[in-house]
Amino acid sequence: MAVRLPRILPVFLVLAAGIGLTACGKGSSTPAAGAAAPPPPEVGVVTVATGEVGVTTELPGRLEASRVAQVRARAAGIVQERLFREGSDVKAGQPLFRIDPAPYAAAQAAARATLARAEANLGLATATAERYKPLVEANAISKQEYANAVAAQKQAEAEVAAGRAAVQTAGINLSYASVTAPISGRIGRALVTKGALVGQGEATPLAIVQQIHPLYVNFTQSASEALALRRAMAEGRLKRATGGGEAAQVRVLLEDGSEYPQPGKLLFSDLTVDPSSGQVTLRAEVPNVNGVLLPGLYVRVRLEVAKASNAVLLPQQAVSRTSTGDTVMVVGADGKVAPRPVKLGGNQGTQWVVLEGLKAGEQVMVDGFQKLRPNAPVKPVPWSASGAARPASAPASAAKS
Repeated sequence: MAVRLPRILPVFLVLAAGIGLTACGKGSSTPAAGAAAPPPPEVGVVTVATGEVGVTTELPGRLEASRVAQVRARAAGIVQERLFREGSDVKAGQPLFRIDPAPYAAAQAAARATLARAEANLGLATATAERYKPLVEANAISKQEYANAVAAQKQAEAEVAAGRAAVQTAGINLSYASVTAPISGRIGRALVTKGALVGQGEATPLAIVQQIHPLYVNFTQSASEALALRRAMAEGRLKRATGGGEAAQVRVLLEDGSEYPQPGKLLFSDLTVDPSSGQVTLRAEVPNVNGVLLPGLYVRVRLEVAKASNAVLLPQQAVSRTSTGDTVMVVGADGKVAPRPVKLGGNQGTQWVVLEGLKAGEQVMVDGFQKLRPNAPVKPVPWSASGAARPASAPASAAKS
């Protein structure tokens, strides 16, 4: 027995080592299998909340002074003085230029002298007619002499009336030597200088006065868009933004993208379509108390044209727009993502107004599209415009409803 022990021991050690290696192989295969199933990727979502949402549109436009008046020389002569500061505000009737009044003052004096002579002739003719009246009744003079005296009196009265009109005309011409502001507003640069000869043959332009409070903003809208909007209102999908005869409110966006703080109001929409562009012209009135806005400035007008009931506001990056239609990606209860066709009704700032295709409580993807894998679930997390996670909430306009 002592001779066989050394032969059996090596065989046992070999078997034990094999069993140990087999056990180690089984234990090491388990972590490898676990590493092949990564966690689902996180994607940003917003939770759908329906409500009454204003349907807005942004249109290009230009500002225009509400009143524009050209200051012209109605009297011929030499400009003696400019009486205003260029670029300042002036009042209606305020003197702006003074033209040499001497010729017009002399003409007025001559007209007054002519009137005085006519009045003297009238007095003499009247006295003669009154003296002849009892004489013709007594047949002391002929009726023809009396008729001549009465005619002379009436002619003298006509000459007095003409003289008074001439004096009035001379006074008007003299007043034209002092050029005044036709309206209140802001005056631009002077178009003539002191010493210039004006009014020779035509009314020379001297300056321009513009009333810039309030201002008009003229903008255009596609006729097809206007028809589509009216059709949606007729079908009941949209309703008018204002009621009771109130004017629709507009917002003015400046060239740098900032919004003018004071809202304007829509005045009218043109009844005809421009055949060359297919556009309809609209006009709004914008207050400009501080004179921040200037005529001729290019702006964009944000106009709330209607209100949509049970609508949804979605960030623009959540909607995919193609020639076949508009779609969004909806995260289901199982964590899987599926496309959903939607119907848009315009925009509100940087958000689309969704009229159809979504229900309250559904989760719509906004970012993380590059993380999607076919038939693979995702982990939805609340999305915010700043990139930080936050609880999803209803749009402000929906909350108000």
